[in-house]
Parts: sequence; C-alpha cells; structure tokens
Amino acid sequence: MTSALPGGTITIAGKSVSRLGFGTMRLTGPGTWGEPADRETALSVLRQAVHTYGISHIDTADAYGPHTAEQLIRDALYPYPEHVLVATKVGLVRPGPGQWIPLGNPYYLRACVEASLRRLRVERLELCYLHRVDPEVALDDQIAVLKALQDEGKIGRIGLSKVTPEAIRLVGKTLAVAAVQNVLNTTDRFDDAVEVCGELGIPYVVYRPLDAGVLARTNGPAAPLQWLLDHGSHIAPIPSTSQPSHLAEVAAAVQGGPL
Repeated sequence: MTSALPGGTITIAGKSVSRLGFGTMRLTGPGTWGEPADRETALSVLRQAVHTYGISHIDTADAYGPHTAEQLIRDALYPYPEHVLVATKVGLVRPGPGQWIPLGNPYYLRACVEASLRRLRVERLELCYLHRVDPEVALDDQIAVLKALQDEGKIGRIGLSKVTPEAIRLVGKTLAVAAVQNVLNTTDRFDDAVEVCGELGIPYVVYRPLDAGVLARTNGPAAPLQWLLDHGSHIAPIPSTSQPSHLAEVAAAVQGGPL
C-alpha cells in the first residue's frame, strides 16, 4: 500500500495531478464510435482509475464516440473530486467510425466547447485542447476563439494536440500553452516537441504511450511507461483501456499496486 500518486506528480493546468493519467478513447465502441459494449464496465473502469488507483488526470475529447466518453465521465465521476483534472479536446468532426477530420471553423469550435460544458456538467473546462490544427483555417483564428472562450471563463487553460514545435512557439506568442499532447513511445521515440516543451516548461502529455496496447502485450506495460517517465519530468503518459484487468496492470507498473 502506498499514498504516492501513480508515476509521481506533475502540475498541469495549474493543478497537481498524477503523472500517470487515463485516456478515455478506448471506452467507446469499435472505431471510437458509439456506446461501449458494456457500459457498466466502462463506468467502473473510470471509477477505479480515480478511486482505487489514485489517477487524477482524466483525458477525453468530444470526438470520442462522438460525445460518448464525456457522457461516461459525467455519469461515473460527477460531482468531480476537487483534486481531479478532466481535460477535453475540440476540433475534430466524426463522419463515421474510424473517421477523423479536423474542423477549425471558429463557430464550430465555440459550439463544441458549449456542448462539452453541458455534457460534462461544468461551468468551465479546466483544460481544453485544440484536438487538431485545421489546415484550411488560419491557426490564429482557431486560437482566437479558444482565447475568447477563456476570457469568458468557459475555458480555464488551453492546450494543443498533435502539433509541431513551430506551432507551439507560434501559439505561445498569443497565450500560455498549458499542455501539448503528442505521440511518444518506445516505438515512436522521436518528437522534436518534447525538447521544446521542456525548454518552455510545458507539460508534454503522451497519447498512445503503449502504442495502442502493442507494447503492453509484448513485454508488459512497466518498461515502456518507465521509459517515458525517465525521458523527462515534464512528460505525462495517458494510457487508455476498457478492461479493469489492464487498468490494474498499468497502475501497478508505475506504483506497485492500488492505494
């Protein structure tokens, strides 16, 4: 038994949270589409992540389902414990299962934020990422609407997902980037954004830290997760799973078991 948070602690969006977070992408149906096959298990996984294993950083997106993951988080965890950070993302439209298209129209981004507020049943999104940069819309315009929503008190901090160092520096001229979410794992080992985030003091949140489960199935989750934690103190992996047994393995890999 230990009181230490999984993976240690990191400050993201002004809140001290566990460095091991939990991604909710895999809680939906196949193709990240629709409801999970077993909704009660999905709710249980979320509750176990927070209440059993002490994970205090929950990552989601309006595109997961779409909308399904945010609804599951609300049903499992609302009212949210004060120490828990729920981060979401906007800016991807879902035409169908397995399909993801960036849509950075400012009106759409505003509508997405308003809808996420209602689904999560909060007055402010503590951390909201631009899920993808839409190449058809000026980046300044995409950031401007998120900054306006921040000024209105509907977004606490703003993050960026799947971005280049150049985009990070460009956006950083307009606002304080709260976090960057990119792919990094022992298969995809190189991302120049890691060093830029370290230089600028920006938390680097890793999605696909286990390469969609491939690394965990090969040798277990401990070595690839420890590689990430050792890679830099600003790195925070957010593995995702829909299975309680896999969640237990991931949590044990970084802290030796439940709280």
